[in-house]
Amino acid sequence: MDQEQNYLQKKEDPSLKLFVVLSKAYRAISDRVEEDIRTQGLNPTEFGVLELLYHQGDQALQKIGDKILLASGSITYVVDKLEKKGLLERKPCPKDRRITYAAITEDGRKLLHEIFPDHWKQIEEITGGLTQEEKEQMIPLLKKLGVYADQMER
Repeated sequence: MDQEQNYLQKKEDPSLKLFVVLSKAYRAISDRVEEDIRTQGLNPTEFGVLELLYHQGDQALQKIGDKILLASGSITYVVDKLEKKGLLERKPCPKDRRITYAAITEDGRKLLHEIFPDHWKQIEEITGGLTQEEKEQMIPLLKKLGVYADQMER
């Protein structure tokens, strides 16, 4: 009976419940956002790289993975695909030959300029289950949780 009681206590633990609810919410939201991005002929990773370059300018290839949570081995593949589509280009660093930058092209800029307003509307619809005030309350809480988890020793 002790094991069953222990299981029931764990099942009601707010940490476990938060993890399950957060995971399910993330999956549902991600699925809807991914559907929207795919209608534009991009996958979520390609869109993430283009959006990063569009909003933050040229980025060292080695730094892109950290900024959009992408494994370093995947960056080359994604950059190659976007380069073939004419949406970004590689630029060598004039000061250090070991560093290569990714830069959005004019075609990439035009594409994001065209699709971003609709994408933004989709995100507003997807997160429409919360009021503006609830969204503003959740942002610092989720950020605090993420920072804490990221800083834990591994």
